[in-house]
Amino acid sequence: MSANNQISVEIPQTVLNDVAQKLQDCKTLLAPYLQGLTVDQRKKLFKMGDKTVATVQKVKDYLETNPEFAPAYMDKTEFLKDEAVVTGLSPLGNLATQLASDIDDTVTLAGSEALISALFYYGTTKEAADKGIATAKPIYDDLSQRFVRKGNKSVPKKE
Repeated sequence: MSANNQISVEIPQTVLNDVAQKLQDCKTLLAPYLQGLTVDQRKKLFKMGDKTVATVQKVKDYLETNPEFAPAYMDKTEFLKDEAVVTGLSPLGNLATQLASDIDDTVTLAGSEALISALFYYGTTKEAADKGIATAKPIYDDLSQRFVRKGNKSVPKKE
């Protein structure tokens, strides 16, 4: 049985280091402007979605052409700042989401292939150890610890 290899790349460590540094630079640049939320805070907030983004942008346009309809209790300056943050960060969020998804998919695929190969190796060491090959036994003993089943111990039947 052979493994179906779907990915065959080698990412140079210099590329990984460079990307990590650039991502850290992005995080550092944005840190003064970003706000973290707790789970409870997130649950309590009104959420802006695809349809409401368009609504907010239309209100921004109308505020410029028809400011007389802005209620006195509406802080127009803060509204415009909030809209600008959404407009500015949304493309970055989309790019970050795409990057995270592509990284996750690649890690999943490469991890799956690496695990399959590792299981092949484990199987051959088990077979070699079963056949009495001395050098295979310590390798098999070490690797077999990773395959100990927990909680599935059979209970002897009472007669």
